[in-house]
Amino acid sequence: MTDAAAVVQELVGAERFILCTHEHPDGDALGSLAAMQLALTALGKDAVSYIAADEFPLPYEYRFLTVDRLVTEPPADFKQRTIVFLDCGNPLRNPSVNSMRDGAHTIVNIDHHHDNTYFGTVNRVDPTASSTAEIVWTLLEPLGVPLTREIAEALYVGLVTDTGKFMYENTGPAAHRMAAALHEAGIDAQVIYRHLFENVPQAKLDLLARGLANLQRYDGGTLSMTYVSRADYETSGAEEGYSEGVVDHLRALDGTIVAALVRDQLAPDRENMRKVSLRASDDRIDVSAIARVHGGGGHRRAAGFSTEAQLPELVEFLRREVAAQLAAPAAV
Repeated sequence: MTDAAAVVQELVGAERFILCTHEHPDGDALGSLAAMQLALTALGKDAVSYIAADEFPLPYEYRFLTVDRLVTEPPADFKQRTIVFLDCGNPLRNPSVNSMRDGAHTIVNIDHHHDNTYFGTVNRVDPTASSTAEIVWTLLEPLGVPLTREIAEALYVGLVTDTGKFMYENTGPAAHRMAAALHEAGIDAQVIYRHLFENVPQAKLDLLARGLANLQRYDGGTLSMTYVSRADYETSGAEEGYSEGVVDHLRALDGTIVAALVRDQLAPDRENMRKVSLRASDDRIDVSAIARVHGGGGHRRAAGFSTEAQLPELVEFLRREVAAQLAAPAAV
């Protein structure tokens, strides 16, 4: 069940919190995390935000965001804190927190993924929302927290990234009303835009060039796919997060129904792991269902998973899954 009133009651009634989001956090994850941290601080709560040490450095475009009381190790009183998951469809998408929680924890689950497993003690899940940031925004008034400029800036990061600069199909009237409210709260949208989408390091462009050069198309172009290897990262001098956005260039290619980026993960303990990012441009395809086969998840049009599978195996898997969905009878 999803119950905004129950979530508000828990956030007001509890005193100590640990906030977290999914692994490899994106703009909505980090923006929602920062905004909720600020909101709970405004309520006088003892709240810390947890991001595992191996997630750092965060992608360069998000480093301007300030997350107060950010920790990379859970506090000693972790078991006495209410856990607030933000933008996380299921707890397995944050393995480090999931491995430490127990049945005694109260969990607040705030999310907009349509495949959310409603794992919280209380849940505020709205798949019609443009972003988790939009849900956090709707909670501010019942919490009695003013929309300050600092909170508005964090929320705008989540809104503008998860709507693809207001171009994706999840951009509805509420997203534009929210954007107007954030402007009225004093954000400088141009400054935020430059942080997120400009000032691009050359190494990121060099990695993009290598990713585009490795493009392969299958089944008449239905599946457009590329692979970014460790060698590509090393040659271009790119950080792991610089692959962000590569898959969107593939989705824009004429005739593409599903775009896939397969990239090697660079952490020493992830040497044999690959991250697969999926994007769809057709309503017949739900890439989150494909991602869930390998323990991942996401949205119908954007999802991902991690795997030890080799590239040829992934090619065959994706071709098979895409073909099966395209052949399925249309929903009535």
